[in-house]
Amino acid sequence: MTPIYTFGGQPARRNLTLRDLRQAKVQGLKLTQANATRDIADEAAAVAASGIDLLSVTSLRYEEARAAAPDQYIIATIGAPHLVTPDEVLREAFRVATAGADCIYTIRSLQIIEMLAREGLSVQGHAGLIPRKSITTGGLRAMGRTADEALAILHDVRRLEDAGAIAVELECVAEEAATAISQRTPLITHGIGSGHGTDVIFLFTADICGDTPKLPRHAKAFGDLPPLRKALDTERRRALSAYADAVRTHTFPDAQTTTTMPPEERDKLHDALARLRPLHE
Repeated sequence: MTPIYTFGGQPARRNLTLRDLRQAKVQGLKLTQANATRDIADEAAAVAASGIDLLSVTSLRYEEARAAAPDQYIIATIGAPHLVTPDEVLREAFRVATAGADCIYTIRSLQIIEMLAREGLSVQGHAGLIPRKSITTGGLRAMGRTADEALAILHDVRRLEDAGAIAVELECVAEEAATAISQRTPLITHGIGSGHGTDVIFLFTADICGDTPKLPRHAKAFGDLPPLRKALDTERRRALSAYADAVRTHTFPDAQTTTTMPPEERDKLHDALARLRPLHE
């Protein structure tokens, strides 16, 4: 763990710093990344405890993840739909960076990335398949399978370099193209569906744990949580029904869960109540 100060000026520790990420790239080490999207605190804590290197989470729920994984390198994702103007994006970026986010991820324009980088923030962009923009790129498909398209992605990455980004997500890019791009950029490349071609291999926690009913082609389940979730829900419902039945049949509260008065105090109370005059006579 490395001691740091956050952007907000608070002392903290991190499992990785940007320097570590860059050294890993030079050394050819593959790092891992997962996200927290459902049970934020539980997933963030599990990611950190499992030895996964990087965690990503929406900026809207960043604080939950940070509380659960205080020392983890966390990438805060600033969503496109709810933050429209540059000023809104900048305010949100400053908010989560001040709270300790280590990097800001966005699919927004080069101008947005340049604005954030100019303020000294670590920024991650996106190239290759961008699902939210897939209507303009031919739908949800693999990218970089032709030389021309691979070169176009490389040019996009270089524009991100010029804008001041420190990292880029390469999504569903042909492995050979992702490898060539990673070798030709100083940016930390985070790959999802891009084979072994990137510096960081990213996979959604829901996919890893088997929570995705129909896995995308690039994903693999390493666990099988749905039966456990179903069993948990079944037991929860059973317990709640048993509680309701116990109340209705007067078997709860019982002697073990009820406080009673000593007999002499109970008798004194009854005597006092018997002598009370009615409130309205």
